[in-house]
Amino acid sequence: MTKLNIIQKGAEANIIKRRNTIEKRNWIIKDRVKKGYRIPELDMKIRWKRTKSEAKLLEKASKVINCPTPFLQPLIKNSSKLKMPFIDGKKLSDYLDKFPLKKQKEVCKLIGESTAKLHDADIIHGDLTTSNMILKNNKIYFIDFGLGFISHKFEDKAVDLHLLKQALEAKHFKNWQTLFKEVLKGYSKSKSHKTVLERLNKVEKRGRYKKKPL
Repeated sequence: MTKLNIIQKGAEANIIKRRNTIEKRNWIIKDRVKKGYRIPELDMKIRWKRTKSEAKLLEKASKVINCPTPFLQPLIKNSSKLKMPFIDGKKLSDYLDKFPLKKQKEVCKLIGESTAKLHDADIIHGDLTTSNMILKNNKIYFIDFGLGFISHKFEDKAVDLHLLKQALEAKHFKNWQTLFKEVLKGYSKSKSHKTVLERLNKVEKRGRYKKKPL
């Protein structure tokens, strides 16, 4: 016997929390929504391909950082649903600013360390924001790899960091500069951190001096 409830609706997918009363544990079902503007057969293939890709990425990422390990057995062909354990913790987008500054800095250093491990495994998260990070038992869990991909390019890793920097500035603006410095301290554990940071500077300069369209 199970209980279902949608905890988040998005343009790409609905997030469903399922309580299995027999196992006495909670699961998350990520169900990619149908797109009415696509040909049904093509839509089904696209959703299946993206679900399969995210499952593989999560499986690989779970070997190097804390993240939900996908339950792959029911991932049958043409399925748009991905099942994974529910992480019962604090979403950082909601809680980071509520912590004392000392703890905020500790958390951000952990974020940097986890990002370094991901990048050393050539995994690009693609949406590296505190909305996709959960704190549980003083451990950081990364979630939602729907925009993620595999890449060895320093440019892609730099863009990942740039997105995180922008997210801190937008959502946690009071201490964002201090917090991003802590991220970089943690990221210094990456074997290629110097090269990535050099590329990050170039990425930011391009954005700063990019001409606005007329």
